[in-house]
Amino acid sequence: MAESPYKSTLQLPATSFPMKANLPATEPKWLEHWQKTDVYCQIRAARRGRPVFLLHDGPPYANGAIHLGTALNKVVKDFIIKSKSMAGFDSPYVPGWDCHGLPIEIKVDQELGPARATMSPLEIRERCEAYARKFVALQRQGFERLGVFGDWNNPYLTLNPNYEAAIAEQILSFIRQGYAYKGLRAVYWCIHDRTALAEAEVEYKNHESPTVWVRYAHESGALPEGLSGKELFAAVWTTTPWTLPASVALAFHPELEYVAVRSRGAVLLVAAARMSATSDAIGAAWSDAEIVARFPGRALEGVRFRHPWLDRSIPAVMADYITTDQGSGIVHTAPGHGAEDFATGEKYKLPILCPVDANGRFFGDETAPFTGQQVFAANAAITAHLRAHGALLAEAPLTHSYPHCWRCHNPIIFRATEQWFIGMDRVAPAAVAGDGASLRAQADKAISTVRWIPEWGEERIRQMVAGRPDWCISRQRVWGVPIPVLACAHCHQYLRDDATDQRIVAAFAARGSNAWFREPAENFVGPAAKCDGCGGRAFMQERDIVDVWFESGCSQAAVLTGKDGGLLFPADLYLEGGDQYRGWFQSSLLVAVGTRARAPYRETLTHGWVIDAQGHTMHKSLGNAIEPDEITREYGAEVLRLWVASSDYREEISLSPELLKRLADAYRKLRNTFRYMLGNLHGFVPARDAVPMSELSSLDAYVLRQADQVARAAKDEYNAYAFHRAYRLLADFCTVELSAFYFDVLKDRLYTAASRGLERRSAQTALWRLLDSMVRLFAPLMPFTCEEIWRTMAEAGLLPASADRRASVHAQVFSEAGAGLEPASPEVEERWKLLLAWRGEVLRALETARQQRLVGSSLEARVTLLATEAEAAVLQAEAAQLPALFIVSQVQVSVTAPALGADASRQVMVAQAEGKKCERCWNYSTAVGTLAGFATLCERCAPVVAGMGLAVAQ
Repeated sequence: MAESPYKSTLQLPATSFPMKANLPATEPKWLEHWQKTDVYCQIRAARRGRPVFLLHDGPPYANGAIHLGTALNKVVKDFIIKSKSMAGFDSPYVPGWDCHGLPIEIKVDQELGPARATMSPLEIRERCEAYARKFVALQRQGFERLGVFGDWNNPYLTLNPNYEAAIAEQILSFIRQGYAYKGLRAVYWCIHDRTALAEAEVEYKNHESPTVWVRYAHESGALPEGLSGKELFAAVWTTTPWTLPASVALAFHPELEYVAVRSRGAVLLVAAARMSATSDAIGAAWSDAEIVARFPGRALEGVRFRHPWLDRSIPAVMADYITTDQGSGIVHTAPGHGAEDFATGEKYKLPILCPVDANGRFFGDETAPFTGQQVFAANAAITAHLRAHGALLAEAPLTHSYPHCWRCHNPIIFRATEQWFIGMDRVAPAAVAGDGASLRAQADKAISTVRWIPEWGEERIRQMVAGRPDWCISRQRVWGVPIPVLACAHCHQYLRDDATDQRIVAAFAARGSNAWFREPAENFVGPAAKCDGCGGRAFMQERDIVDVWFESGCSQAAVLTGKDGGLLFPADLYLEGGDQYRGWFQSSLLVAVGTRARAPYRETLTHGWVIDAQGHTMHKSLGNAIEPDEITREYGAEVLRLWVASSDYREEISLSPELLKRLADAYRKLRNTFRYMLGNLHGFVPARDAVPMSELSSLDAYVLRQADQVARAAKDEYNAYAFHRAYRLLADFCTVELSAFYFDVLKDRLYTAASRGLERRSAQTALWRLLDSMVRLFAPLMPFTCEEIWRTMAEAGLLPASADRRASVHAQVFSEAGAGLEPASPEVEERWKLLLAWRGEVLRALETARQQRLVGSSLEARVTLLATEAEAAVLQAEAAQLPALFIVSQVQVSVTAPALGADASRQVMVAQAEGKKCERCWNYSTAVGTLAGFATLCERCAPVVAGMGLAVAQ
């Protein structure tokens, strides 16, 4: 078939913006461009002097490559920073890393192997620093690959000297105020990593423990009525047989009822509520047993019992934490191996025995014959020892929730050691700080000043703060910031001297905390310092390091100083995963309240976990993890960002290979939407060709008003951090309102109307304004693609006059589609509601006609609309654009008799279009064949071609 001679007269799309994105190849080029042009500084310069919005970055741990969880975290933060910047805020973003702590030290230990034993602490610390910096660089590269903007050249690192100085300053402030103290407490202890742990470093997992029921023989003391002269034993239940060498008391609940039950010649004491369960456990068959006595637990206070095998007399004590959920209602008390036990020990002035070393091995004479054994391994030997002494009533395994170290994932123990604590219920002297309220009470008050998103976050952190014990902040490791205190070399009293504190902080700021390990104590001592106890002037350094949660909690003090532009205290927003209510949210709150008397954030926002299609949390060990670099290599970072944008990140977020394919398809549709607009703006010069708003066609004005509403709603969703709703608004508008409707209707006008005529220029003006608005609105979500679009606009001369052609799209602000148009009146809205309802009716009628083979293409059709008089008047007023709106060749409007219900009055009749097919626009017209010089053209196309100086011989 010969090519139409009029093809060259059509205004077909033309653009340098390719249909195929090839994101894995093109995105790195944009990263190079952004680095070369310093896009972050470009954005900051464009916002200088504007109101500040500060999101303070929570530091990821510098250990390993980024995973989907950290990618999710950084991408959501990037959505916030970019959207706030484009909303007109100066929104700085300083990324940070947590660089100290046990996981890095363990990795370095593994790398060093036996050589570690020959190395000094300073040498080990240097290796740890090198390890941390390696992964900071690796993670930074991963985050930048995702299109995340920030001050990557100047991040905050907890190992940097200025940060370490801030940590030292915060610790010393807590000590000066009396919040921090060193004391003996039973704390969580990891025997694998040989260090104390804080609450935030403990996770609970199922663990099988060997439970035992043990007989403690009555020794002395007044007994309740009916028990004198009887052979009496307390039936004690425990899940930790290894703690029995440190057993120094038996705990009863003062208000619970206890019974004395005769069994096999002896009398056993148990809680009445646990009598049946204890009988089942020890095989006593007490269904008809004789109960010798009943009495409340308080009746036994002060009665003494014998340890099952040691020569130790131990008292009965009262404890309201005893429950009847399990066991016998009587528990042995080992203050050296439990927080509640320790509190009971303090109350009754019990000895604090802890014959277990840092490796979890027994030591001392009283642990024989188990001396040297590891505590968990010794359980079986202790059980056998009880049996040999006739003290074992029963044994059985029990699977229960047990604390584990969240770093090495091994079960942990309680171990009484001297540690540094922050006292939650301590009150700072009024002369120093505070208002007479404890740190706990001040933190609770500060919680009320914060907006928690979601709202349940407030109650979660409030309960955690209310119930947490004193904060153990010391660790017995090498890689971290040392607790910067000096003790008298003679009497070991800790030095309190402001000048010394200042010298320590200054030394850390100048030389880093390595100075503590490299230099002698006298380098840090103030000139007039002396021990308050003995007057001595010789001191030695504390060697414990500080909890890494305390370190990260100091970020508000180290970073939000006001010294760098926009980094002001408090931050507007903290955003992390839901686990940070017990982690960074809480440590930051406590440190800030203790030193700055207020919360460090105005809002907190949490995101959920990443799960697979089956609802399982992603883990490498489970084989269900999808790594970010896998996604960027196959699909590009833009698709990963669309996964985040399309998901409600505040809940659990699923990802699968199938979902990635669907997201790639969604991306292609959006890309083609922009390509359509760019292609049809070829040759359009806004300053010359844009049509005044008052002269736009009603369809073009309608679409711009719809875009205006979408833009306003999307910006509201951005402001609410509801990015999934913003994305859905924008994506639906582009793929449904624009691609499936407006662009479809527009093709005939764009391709066939006179290139400089009002019809085409009106359409191009609308496309230009839509393009300018949509590229800005999508920019926070799709930074690579929108930068590519913006560059294409700049090269095509399509940028608004106010835009800097050299600047990034990310340095712009949101604009409103339809700017300059007044909001549509109710009459206009109703008119278009009616027109679109008729369009739906026509499309359905055309589909039926196609199925009946009455027409093929919709342009072969002529439709007759039978409408009520009122609706017919609206249709006739828009008669000129009805064929394009319905994509048919001819439309006739007729008035039919009024009917009940508006929809019942709408009828569409489809027939073959009259006339012949125009060779140029493919519409049918009775004028085709009647126009001199243009025998194959319609009355619309002939004057356009003539205006080009073309004619075809007849």
